[in-house]
Amino acid sequence: MADQIPDLRRLRHFVSVADAGSVTAAAELLHLSQQALSASIQQLEKQLGAALFHREGRRLRLTRAGEVLLTEGRPLLAAAHTVAARVERAAGGADEVFGIGHTPALSGMEAYKHVERAIIGFPEVSFTFRQFYPDGLVEAVLDGTVHLGLRRGVVPTSAVATAVLGFDRVRLALPREHRLAGKSVVDIGDVAGERIALWAPPGASYYSDFLMGACRRAGFEPDYVVSRVQGAATVAAPLTTDAIAFVTSPAGPAMDGRVVVVDLLPELLVGVQALWQRHTHSAVRDMLLAESRSS
Repeated sequence: MADQIPDLRRLRHFVSVADAGSVTAAAELLHLSQQALSASIQQLEKQLGAALFHREGRRLRLTRAGEVLLTEGRPLLAAAHTVAARVERAAGGADEVFGIGHTPALSGMEAYKHVERAIIGFPEVSFTFRQFYPDGLVEAVLDGTVHLGLRRGVVPTSAVATAVLGFDRVRLALPREHRLAGKSVVDIGDVAGERIALWAPPGASYYSDFLMGACRRAGFEPDYVVSRVQGAATVAAPLTTDAIAFVTSPAGPAMDGRVVVVDLLPELLVGVQALWQRHTHSAVRDMLLAESRSS
């Protein structure tokens, strides 16, 4: 079994060939001869006891075993890179830095709230928050740019490890002059006929799909507009779209009183999903996940 542990260098060669679709193209990218790269792939196949490619002339197609190795090999290579970087920082005496990425659907304040207990619990660690769009967030987790990603909704994926870190209550943000702005509580059925501001179209965002699904369960097909202002606080959307918006901000006045946030019934909760690089360890992350499971 020990002989079947893949060599990381050969694994990197395999991923490059799988991505490029040919040994010729991958060899050029890796600055290797085609002969050396082909030999490396053959040695990996021999090591694992499995054919990784169907060879059809110069064209390569992954076998079932190759598809499994590609899926599992990417996070393994990413983790190896992260481990090497952490060892280098430790050897150089650098302070530990924990990077947190979050999508625009979570404000920096909301992201802070979900990890505050770790910030307090690890006073020797520096924390850096950065905002990413959903696809960029996954890439940042995979390449080690951030150590923990936070996004709205619960999206199944095999690319990274995930867990639900907590839930936030969804409310309604309205322009101050809106007909519903004087209410303390709005039934979701009263939203029928209103235009709703989204930050990504349905089908491109799990959070948008989640919100549209809540409207459909209430018995109406939602009308929506995608906000032309991206990355700003979600509660600002009514000012730039003339639409209402589902937000997770506290109830009450917002944006200098130009927006009113009201509670929504029936109560709607949206999850905060944590994402991290598989095959890596983090005491900070372990603390957050342990506390989320116990709450």
